[in-house]
This record gives sequence, C-alpha cells and structure tokens, in this order.
Amino acid sequence: MNNGIKWVLFVCLLTLTMIAGGCEGTDTRERVDDTVEEMTGKKDVERYKKLKDDIQTIQNQQADRYRQLDEGQDKE
Repeated sequence: MNNGIKWVLFVCLLTLTMIAGGCEGTDTRERVDDTVEEMTGKKDVERYKKLKDDIQTIQNQQADRYRQLDEGQDKE
C-alpha cells in the first residue's frame, strides 16, 4: 500500500512538472501562432475573404445609391 502511494505521488509530481514546464506566455504563443498562420497562408486567405466581403458591401451600397437616384429622377 505504501508503495502505491509513492507511485501516485511520483505521477502527480511528474505531471505538475510537465504542466509547469509546458506553460508558455500568451504573447509568445500568439506570436508563434501568428507566424504559423502567416507561413501557411491562412492569413492571406482571411484577408482575401474580408476584402471580398468588403467589395460586396460596397457594390450593394452603390446599387442602393443608383436606385435612389433613379427613383428621384422618376418622380421629377
């Protein structure tokens, strides 16, 4: 029984050591993630999607403005 408790304590100590050693600062982790995303092209894809959405929004706004102009001219 005593031997079992020693093993449990050993495993707990080992686990705590691994957890403490594996902790990274959030800034470091964010920089690493950012670099990985940049290298794999994920950021470029996200920029492309955002740009595409922005262009769609601008096109919709322009279409609304043209419709308003047409409606204004029809009333005159």
